[in-house]
Amino acid sequence: MKSILITGANIVNEGRISPGDVLVKDGMIAKLGSDLSSEIADIHIKANGKYLFPGLIDDQVHFREPGLTHKGEIYTESKAGVAGGTTTYMEMPNTVPQSTTIELLEEKYSRASKVSLANYSFFFGATNDNLAEILKVNPKTICGVKIFQGSSTGNMLVDNPEVLEKIFSQCKTIIAIHSENDNIIKANLEPFKAIYGEDIPVKFHPKIRSEEACYDASSRAVALAKKHGTRLHILHISTAKELELFDNTIPLEKKKITAEACIHHMWFSEEDYETKGNLIKWNPAIKTANDREQIFKAVLDGRIDVVATDHAPHTLEEKAQSYLKAPSGGPLNQHSLVAMLDFYHQGKISLEMIAQKMCHNVAILFEIEKRGFIREGYYADLTLVDLDSPWTVAKENIIAKCGWSPFEGHTFQSSVTHTIVSGHLAYEEGIFHEEKTGERITFLRNN
Repeated sequence: MKSILITGANIVNEGRISPGDVLVKDGMIAKLGSDLSSEIADIHIKANGKYLFPGLIDDQVHFREPGLTHKGEIYTESKAGVAGGTTTYMEMPNTVPQSTTIELLEEKYSRASKVSLANYSFFFGATNDNLAEILKVNPKTICGVKIFQGSSTGNMLVDNPEVLEKIFSQCKTIIAIHSENDNIIKANLEPFKAIYGEDIPVKFHPKIRSEEACYDASSRAVALAKKHGTRLHILHISTAKELELFDNTIPLEKKKITAEACIHHMWFSEEDYETKGNLIKWNPAIKTANDREQIFKAVLDGRIDVVATDHAPHTLEEKAQSYLKAPSGGPLNQHSLVAMLDFYHQGKISLEMIAQKMCHNVAILFEIEKRGFIREGYYADLTLVDLDSPWTVAKENIIAKCGWSPFEGHTFQSSVTHTIVSGHLAYEEGIFHEEKTGERITFLRNN
């Protein structure tokens, strides 16, 4: 593997920004220093004051492989992530077939080892009848177990209270949960169907997938976790009301219950349905401007621990269908870091906090081995950004296979210039170097 020397960077790491150089050898960070210009390396990147972050770790993506590859593939979607500065992702189990057995899960790992340009881990999917398989998973080799408590495909909706009780009491690793109450959603839907049939205006999406549906499911999950001492991580918080369920008075390392915010819930509000339509139809729904503001506040004050994407591509043809037929989700991982950097330019968040929420905290929360920080002896997962390099999102520069983005037409103020994945220069000024794939990440947990 080629060695890499980065000189003249502003290093954003562990609550500080400091000028420095980084030497990468054999996939690892070999040296950090203020003047390493005399070191010999195969590749020399002159940062010239650009900002060097740890590589982003995205704890929630849907890459659609196997079975749904007309929407996206591990190769195409990891490539989009790498272009956006993501060096590691954790992918969800609702593919075809679903990753609900050890054998099927390992097939995804095998595929990723051949084609993923970023480092990877995969969630194991829970169902109402696979507890025995859940108990076989090795906490050191997978990111966690995913429970869909609302909004899922196939048989992955876990709605049996007895099964939930058993999973929460017996699962040996982190449980990540999609929290919406399907019964409340179905009841909310009926009046709109009676009026509009299938052509329900998408602006009613947050009324159907309501605050009540989210809070009910999240509060039940938190109660179960507290009862059994479960390590619980609630994904894509979308309401201000749910924030009362989370704590910012103890260090992240000691938290048993944690939370994630996603880019779309921090960027858009219900006012945007008028212009974006189904392109911003997600589950849980994008809700009010106040919800958006309160979620952002909770990211800053520590009630929400990490920021991710829920990258979930669908084709434009699928999105163009009527409300009831159009699937929820959209592509986001190419634009997550530059979106957060726009917030920085607006004075809403610091660079150090971006690194904390998208790099450090994800590594701490999931107990990832030697990633998420710029430290000697850690894997060299690094992202270099130019803060003052505007560019406009257009179809010709979108890398996700689906070929569209809810950010089309928006001009971001910053650009990702280089992405290093496990010591390999995977992306450089618009050019991909694909001779090496990413690595399977491991976790510092007890069996």
